Amino acid sequence: MKSNVKLLKKETIARDTMAFSFEKPENFEFRAGQFADFTLINPAETDTEGDTRGFSLVHAPFEPNLVVATRMRNTAYKRCLKNLPVGAGVALDGPYGDFTLHKTQATPAAFLIGGIGVTPVRSMIAQSLHDRTAHEITLLHACRTFEDFPFKAEFEQLASKHRRITYVPVASESAPDDWHGERGRVDEAMVMKYVPDLNRPIYYLAGPEGMVKAMRELLIRLNVNEDNIRTEEFAGY
Repeated sequence: MKSNVKLLKKETIARDTMAFSFEKPENFEFRAGQFADFTLINPAETDTEGDTRGFSLVHAPFEPNLVVATRMRNTAYKRCLKNLPVGAGVALDGPYGDFTLHKTQATPAAFLIGGIGVTPVRSMIAQSLHDRTAHEITLLHACRTFEDFPFKAEFEQLASKHRRITYVPVASESAPDDWHGERGRVDEAMVMKYVPDLNRPIYYLAGPEGMVKAMRELLIRLNVNEDNIRTEEFAGY
């Protein structure tokens, strides 16, 4: 579906990370975890990367607006997006992708996620709770420092209210003394700590290409069935 949509709101949600809320076109349907292409209209500047980016939809289908979130790199597209006035329009094309929650509710979901790769996960968890599915969901979310976690407070709140949701923030470089997550890098021991039966879940890997590759290799070393691993790489941080 192609349509022009207006920017409703923009805000900083983590260090160098912003969320942008757009109006949802009438009859726009998508599945939690999918993405859409957003094209700037007559931007003030452009570069070789072009005027279009694909962003996962942060909000779930039942929610009223289309929300995307991204790391704010110093590129022409990101500069124009950051400076886009509320009320201005962009061209929307989508939805696309099949990085979506599996239907068999008796099978748990284990998310091994890096950085802004958590955006489709937020959509999937929100929709699962809205639909009252029975999926057991474990989210290991790795970022460099405690300042880099988008949606951390929301995930913590959801995990405190719903026993089937486990949220584990993992700070690889720095965290305060009162940090209530893990420190270091996601490794075999950490995965086994939070996913005691390695053969039960469907695994979802998302984030920078290097982390996605490392997590896939980690799971294979743990003898996880490759058919149970789903991946989504986030380029252009």
